[in-house]
Amino acid sequence: MTIAGSAAPRSAAAIPRVVIAAAASGHGKTTVATGLIAAFTRAGRRVAPFKVGPDYIDPGYHALAADAPGRNLDPFLVGEERVRDLFAHGSRGADLAVVEGVMGLYDGAVGRGEFASTAHVARLLGAPVILVVDATAQGRSVAALVHGFRSFDPALRLAGVILNRVGSERHRAILTEALDGIGVSVLGTLHRSDAVAAPSRHLGLVPVAERAPESMASVDALADLVKQSIDLDAVERVARGATPLAPSDWSPQSAIGEPVATAADGRVPVVAIASGAAFTFSYAEHAELLAAAGAQVVPFDPLHDEKLPEGTGALIIGGGFPEVYAPQLSANRPLRESVRQLAHGGGAIVAECAGLLYLAESLDGAPMCGLLPVTAEMTKQLTLGYREAVAPVNSVLCDAGTRITGHEFHRTVARPSAGTSAAWLWASDVHPGEGAAEGYAEGRIHASYLHLHWAGTPSIARRIVEAAAWTR
Repeated sequence: MTIAGSAAPRSAAAIPRVVIAAAASGHGKTTVATGLIAAFTRAGRRVAPFKVGPDYIDPGYHALAADAPGRNLDPFLVGEERVRDLFAHGSRGADLAVVEGVMGLYDGAVGRGEFASTAHVARLLGAPVILVVDATAQGRSVAALVHGFRSFDPALRLAGVILNRVGSERHRAILTEALDGIGVSVLGTLHRSDAVAAPSRHLGLVPVAERAPESMASVDALADLVKQSIDLDAVERVARGATPLAPSDWSPQSAIGEPVATAADGRVPVVAIASGAAFTFSYAEHAELLAAAGAQVVPFDPLHDEKLPEGTGALIIGGGFPEVYAPQLSANRPLRESVRQLAHGGGAIVAECAGLLYLAESLDGAPMCGLLPVTAEMTKQLTLGYREAVAPVNSVLCDAGTRITGHEFHRTVARPSAGTSAAWLWASDVHPGEGAAEGYAEGRIHASYLHLHWAGTPSIARRIVEAAAWTR
């Protein structure tokens, strides 16, 4: 299988694009999507990688495969109208876009039908779908399965199938014959391979940042596997069949407008962003929006750096796995003191999920920054789902009464200390009709379990940079 040499980059409206979907989670979407991204990149294509939904980990593998930012497309978090904009923004200068779906093809937000599903996003993008089918323990019945997915929504174009976990050549022949009978093309067949397995733990795959050499080896193995097992020319022909989109001029700059003015002394606001193995969760547009608002965005690693970047006026601590690194984070006392000094000096701190745990008094008994009247610990209970919330108080992120959409994904619990006076940050609908107080607003600290995508509310980035500019 060969693919032609790289062509001139297309406009984002006309870029070839394909959505990689599956019948359910665990059927091989990430394996196939990451392998396709890596194989096309190796062949000289500039690939724009995307992930449907709020997931942070899969885009890390996509970014490694494409040597380009992995981005998310989520109608629930940013709104339907913004999905095409973010796709166009992330696709500029690319030859091809590969979009990995979420869960099963038609699985959307709970209680909202197909809204925010892979099928929903595929329709918004006018993109054909390739269905990854886990062929374990089935033969001719695969045709009934695929026929059902194809006919369930006639408006969706199911352009072919990639068979995964096929046991033998005879097994492949049985499956292919059955699919030929319903007129569905088999674009590739993957057998089991330990070389491409990525380790998992309590929230899914282990992030790339925690195992960079091993992750690169897995991506290289995926590229080899896909090149040998999938018809790349056929996949690209499918991608070229995407419906042209209306042009979009969205950019972080257009979303922000005029950048925040610098201080009288010309000082550029510095926004520090926690990174490294313990804090890996961030959407690519967040740093871009902060920069568009006039900030100098400086990453740092709380596992190793002993002080915040020079001149930090605002601090962003996103999601990740601090529970895995609690002893090391606790042992870095100089940085914990630096964070406390920023807070006590009026600096703004925005913390999501893992960030909330880092600001707590303790995490699994290990002392943390102690800026919130909270003790946190791991549990066996998974808290997962989209949330709609309203802010009952003013905070560095938004004004009281602001409505937001977010996502929650963790196995920890943060318990308020006795007699706490911190204001609740969000009134959140955990389940329809069930309100729940969530998060903490303490001075200029904003800490919550909710993950937000600022492209849906760009004013968040602007307010953070304004706060950083005011900090002395």
